Amino acid sequence: MSALPPPTVVDIRQDEILTGEAVALDVQPIGYFLRALGLVIDVLLALAVLLLFSLVSTWLLGQSLLDASVSPILAVVAVVLVTVVLPTVVETATRGRSLGKLAAGGRIVRADGGASGFRQAFIRALVGVFEIWLTAGAVAAIVGAFTPRAERLGDLLAGTYSERTRTPPLPAPAPGIPYPLVGWAQVADVARLPDRLARRTAQFVSHADAMEPAARARVAASLAQEAAQHVSPVPPVDPELFVRGVVAVRRDRELRALGLEAQRVAALTQGRSGAIRGFPVR
Repeated sequence: MSALPPPTVVDIRQDEILTGEAVALDVQPIGYFLRALGLVIDVLLALAVLLLFSLVSTWLLGQSLLDASVSPILAVVAVVLVTVVLPTVVETATRGRSLGKLAAGGRIVRADGGASGFRQAFIRALVGVFEIWLTAGAVAAIVGAFTPRAERLGDLLAGTYSERTRTPPLPAPAPGIPYPLVGWAQVADVARLPDRLARRTAQFVSHADAMEPAARARVAASLAQEAAQHVSPVPPVDPELFVRGVVAVRRDRELRALGLEAQRVAALTQGRSGAIRGFPVR
């Protein structure tokens, strides 16, 4: 009978979640201060609703439309509605969003990345009475500061966290080798540039389009003169095109070298694990 293949070990990073189909999703939890800002907005809105309810109750009592004996009951009902019922209904209806979370760019999701439901919203609201209202947010702030995803106590009990909904735009793809230098790139000897020069050339290529023409030409000429000492042969092109070609060649070759190194490490690791599995046991 043939031996079963060894199980595959998948490294799940902190900002990844594993779905039921064993697919790792890259997620970005919202930051601590942004989450605190959203919580403050929600608390201020709740206080505004509570104040409005109090004003309406006072007016009804002043107009003798309500009996004064029901005033304590109305106060308890108002507190329960504002601190438990309203947050639960809002988060359940909006799938983990509220006005404060919308302003901060986040939403509450389950630990597996799915949308939160009534159970999660109710647990968070119920625990929030203690950690937000009774302690003036001190417990939520302390727990959030020491959890990886800025989770408060209600999130830990409900199995949720706040996911970022406004992700920054991806950077533009790196430009390739300019067409006039494709043939030169196949035979050029481009040595590794000094770190400072490599950083300056990469920054120039990234920001050249936003520079003034005179400054752009001046910087390109200076960088081309420095980079020419590490390149052979130097192509007969304008300085900016030459700098772009040098940056593209060095980037492609360094990426290729990193890929080959990763393949060698993987081969060595696989060979070592195979040798360990094949070691005779006495």
